[in-house]
Amino acid sequence: MDFIAPAAAVLAAATVPCCALYAADTTTRGYGQGTAVDSLNRPEGAVQFNEQYGDLGACALSDDDKRIIITFDQGYENGYTADILDTLREKDVSAIFFLTGDYAKREPELVKRMIAEGHTLGNHGMTHASLPKLSETEAMEEIMSLHNFVLNNYGYEMQYFRCPCGEYSEQALETVRNCGYKTVFWSYAYVDWKTDAQPDPAVSLEKLTASAHGGEILLLHSVSAANAQILGDVIDSFRAQGYTV
Repeated sequence: MDFIAPAAAVLAAATVPCCALYAADTTTRGYGQGTAVDSLNRPEGAVQFNEQYGDLGACALSDDDKRIIITFDQGYENGYTADILDTLREKDVSAIFFLTGDYAKREPELVKRMIAEGHTLGNHGMTHASLPKLSETEAMEEIMSLHNFVLNNYGYEMQYFRCPCGEYSEQALETVRNCGYKTVFWSYAYVDWKTDAQPDPAVSLEKLTASAHGGEILLLHSVSAANAQILGDVIDSFRAQGYTV
């Protein structure tokens, strides 16, 4: 199947200075895009993150102000991923799926389908451990053990990392970069992961529609029944607003 442009191509186009110098601060920070937005409807927290950490190969927004990139965190399977993949195929959309090690090991058929249908696999850590709480050696193992597992078992080489728990430090971002990865956060997310307290689908659709912005990296969780139900309408809404998805 041909896609307009793979979601990952937008991120891959960004150049990263290979010799950027940083004081490797080990302070643990929790990422969140916040609610304040600029004149382009971009969350100010995401804009500031790009400005502060872009030279470490980390981003919360893409450079393409005409594009919205849809990403999913794949911590465990809750029965909705196949439906999500069906919708993405129907809408000719490529997404990025950030896998944990447990998911990569337990769900080979779904992972193979993601690859076969042109989606991008991202690394969400072998054990979903917070990188700043690990030694540098442990952090590299957290990243590269999953990298090598996916390469050896699926013939796929990942290049994007999403920090587990949304926690990072400058040193952790340097470690990710030294592993040959780019760190990808998000510019919009909402509370969709509580399987026993799912949001109303109509409210979710309204939130996602109202938050749309150029360069958006949208974080969704595939365990959400609401997301699976509204995904097609979300994509249609983004396109109606003039964005490529």
